[in-house]
Amino acid sequence: MPDPICPLCDRPIPADVPQSRHHLIPKLRGGKGGQTVLLHHICHKEIHATLTEAELARGFSTIDALRSHPRLAKFTRWVAKRPPGFASKVPGARRAGKRR
Repeated sequence: MPDPICPLCDRPIPADVPQSRHHLIPKLRGGKGGQTVLLHHICHKEIHATLTEAELARGFSTIDALRSHPRLAKFTRWVAKRPPGFASKVPGARRAGKRR
């Protein structure tokens, strides 16, 4: 059986690579029990480093919407060139206007 494909970066997700489920509508914003997608953990972390829960619920509750965000589009172009097992730390405080 082939590896699942990450819908954000279009790379395979091998079984031995960190992966996680992303709620398209955040659980705290009414998405508990809602649709989820399987992503590379690095892709999931980038989504949450980029957007707040409110932003995700309000305007980024689909893969197409996430891919259209300028920063996530840049990230997907960058990570698409990496092997499926690539993992890197994503700094936590990278949202615009967020102070450390």
